Amino acid sequence: MTEQPAPYPVQFSIDYPESSRRLTVFFRLLLAVPILIVLALVGGSVVTDDAGTYQWPAALATGGLLWLPPMLMIVFRRKYPRWWFDWNLELTRFGTRVEAYVLLLRDDYPSTDEAQGVHLDIPYPDAQGELNRFLPLVKWILAIPHYIVLAIVWTLAILVTIIAWFVILIVGRYPRELFLFVEGTLRWSLRVAAYAFLLTTDRYPPFRFGA
Repeated sequence: MTEQPAPYPVQFSIDYPESSRRLTVFFRLLLAVPILIVLALVGGSVVTDDAGTYQWPAALATGGLLWLPPMLMIVFRRKYPRWWFDWNLELTRFGTRVEAYVLLLRDDYPSTDEAQGVHLDIPYPDAQGELNRFLPLVKWILAIPHYIVLAIVWTLAILVTIIAWFVILIVGRYPRELFLFVEGTLRWSLRVAAYAFLLTTDRYPPFRFGA
């Protein structure tokens, strides 16, 4: 029997809603403005493309996450301060809840500290025993193939979200297959972020949507 590989050290899932509220879905972008402002204030910046579409993967790299300080600590001291990790994890969780809300995956208005059906788990790394001290210098370069693929995948995910918006308004439910595609896109992006910017693992992210 073939031995199954160990799970990737970033586990992410969103509880599938059996129904969605048409009224809040219709006004979703407008309703999301206050929490997007809060996220911008906490995270440092929110990145948008020319069409004004919210881009959370970009915000992961340029917002309030601590990237350079952990990188320097790993390189020179082989340490990853726990409170830096906790800050990065909680900010990522918060941002992901906002992302799930904007993408119509959840109807719950995003909480700053409660999971609300959006589950993200990243184990705290043993910097001395699990992390190569020099890899953080090049991880963001090694992840370039993922950036290229994810640019295409996210374009499709936005189109899927637009389709889902119309479907929800008609039938009151997010089609499961479309839901799984957008959820998988988020999962893929989070694993790349954990590898290249959160620096919590040296395992190269898989090119896949699933767990």
